[in-house]
Amino acid sequence: MGVITNVILPLALALIMFAMGLGLTGRDFARVFVRPKDFAAGAVLQLVVLPVAAFALASVWPMAAILAVGLMILASCPGGTTSNLMTLMARGDVALSISLTAVISLLAVVTVPLIVGTGLTHFMGQAAPPLPVLETVLKITAIVVVPTALGMLVRRLAPAFAEWAGGHTRLLSVVVFVLVVAAGLISSREDIVPFFTQAGPVCLVFNLLMLGIAHGVATGLRLDRPQRIAVTIECGFQNATLGIVVGTTLLGDVRFAIPSAVYGLIMLFTGVGYALIAARRQAGPGGGGRQQAGS
Repeated sequence: MGVITNVILPLALALIMFAMGLGLTGRDFARVFVRPKDFAAGAVLQLVVLPVAAFALASVWPMAAILAVGLMILASCPGGTTSNLMTLMARGDVALSISLTAVISLLAVVTVPLIVGTGLTHFMGQAAPPLPVLETVLKITAIVVVPTALGMLVRRLAPAFAEWAGGHTRLLSVVVFVLVVAAGLISSREDIVPFFTQAGPVCLVFNLLMLGIAHGVATGLRLDRPQRIAVTIECGFQNATLGIVVGTTLLGDVRFAIPSAVYGLIMLFTGVGYALIAARRQAGPGGGGRQQAGS
């Protein structure tokens, strides 16, 4: 497992982030200032409400401490490229979704150590494994920030190549990552199978809770339907890939990654369901709302 968790998994995630960078431009970050209300709603929900909800749920749910920390790890992760795809399927504001994913992914160098450290201290106390802050920041920078920046640089210097390579690279990286994670889980199945049964219900509740909270807040703030859809999906779709890497590579125990792995499966079903319902309503009378930002 050493080579898998310390080398192959981080490389697979770096490739995914590079592929995401191939699709980003400076406009995706500038949109933060062009549409501040929409972005602020999504950012506060992801950076504040999401981890607070995870902390509260983990505190009251009967679950192993290591899974409670795993839920906090999941809550520290930004949205992933899957959220952008689901927003497109739901006829939401894809540009807003991409902006939220990009900016909050770069902020992960700060949010992950802070949120995960809080979870370790509260739920495991003296039994918690060490989480060296500087080392964590450097590793996340190397795995998330640098590949994203390199992808953006390639897009700027060779846009045609970036357009061609983006889809292929993303598909390859996801396939490799899924195969590696599956191999790791199978090799440790005797130790982790009991934890999967604990993680499933709480992850489902957490996902539905965040979809509901995000939709309610976005509605209360009177965001137009495309923006409301984007914010809701961003809060219901986390980068489970990053959560798995944090649990296995940074903390060195595959059990920390179980909530992320389970959530990654659950959110596909709930996300597709939400996207189909949202798309149907968006296509109905009066469902046009405001045009997507940047379109």
